[in-house]
Amino acid sequence: MRPELRTSRISAVLFLGMVPGLVACLLLARTNAADAAEAKGKGKTAVEKVEYRGWKQNLRLSNGDAELIATLDVGPRIISYRLADGVNVFKEYEDQLGKAGESEWMIRGGHRLWAGPEDTTRTYAADNGPVASQELGPLHVLLTPAPETQYGLQKEIDLQLAPSGSGVTVTHRIKNVGKAPTDLAAWGLSVMAPGGVEIIPLPPKKPHPGSPKNAKSPAEFLANQLYVAWPYTDFQDPRWSFGTQAITLRQDAKQGPTKLGLAHSMEAVGYLNGGTLFVKRFGLEPGKAYPDHGCNFETFTNEDMLECESLGPLVHLAPGQTVEHVERWELIGGLGDADDEAAVLKHVLPKLAPKGM
Repeated sequence: MRPELRTSRISAVLFLGMVPGLVACLLLARTNAADAAEAKGKGKTAVEKVEYRGWKQNLRLSNGDAELIATLDVGPRIISYRLADGVNVFKEYEDQLGKAGESEWMIRGGHRLWAGPEDTTRTYAADNGPVASQELGPLHVLLTPAPETQYGLQKEIDLQLAPSGSGVTVTHRIKNVGKAPTDLAAWGLSVMAPGGVEIIPLPPKKPHPGSPKNAKSPAEFLANQLYVAWPYTDFQDPRWSFGTQAITLRQDAKQGPTKLGLAHSMEAVGYLNGGTLFVKRFGLEPGKAYPDHGCNFETFTNEDMLECESLGPLVHLAPGQTVEHVERWELIGGLGDADDEAAVLKHVLPKLAPKGM
């Protein structure tokens, strides 16, 4: 046998003898890598206390795709909501961040809970004190401030982030802890960062039936939409666009207050800013009375921000009774600029289609 063949044969035998060890090493390395990746993924899902913008006590809920930050030094208030690689979609009032204990109500920014209809007393009850928190489950917390004893109300926000994605369920509760019945509506207000456009889908258009003989029911002659305007609302204001498929409202740093309310049956409203769409979903209960002549949705904007507001029905709360109002949120990134109205409607409206509450 030639020396080179003998050498090759010996090398082959040695290699074959090493194969089980190599396979074991490769399998171990693969297992370790998988374990590390799984551990890294698990590490992204958390409820933790963090400092934020001057406040020492805040809750951060994160799942690797999105995060929420709720203040505990004041509130209850969800001050930040963003995609993992994005920016906060809510407005933050820089001069009010990190502060607490003020004698008057402070807007601060973020998302809050009010008792409607709007008045000069209990609506603007100061929420400038500490908030208790309780973990109810994975990425699920309950935020409870001190009761508003002057008005006999106990508010709380139940906040749950989905295990993945950006979905959030926000359950607002108001309990009557006073000695007398009271009338109110739970009111969820999201203060959006400046520079975006709000999209309010409209019901599909239908032709006039013409002769009564053509109508399938009397409902074909009835109104199916309701709009409520405030004294400072001007429909010549260029920020408003009343289209076939949607109403849009642009936030403009050079323009003052304007407001509109609707009986909104389309379940969702969106706010597009910097390529990210904030979606808010909520219900309309037929036959129930709502504040402000029948509004379950209201929007307000001024030089600083735009508010996207949903309201529950007006209820008569006896002492000890509680009312709930639910919103569902979502963030969708990568949608491009909001300057082109046609593009906004083309890319955003399909994402606001009813999904059911």
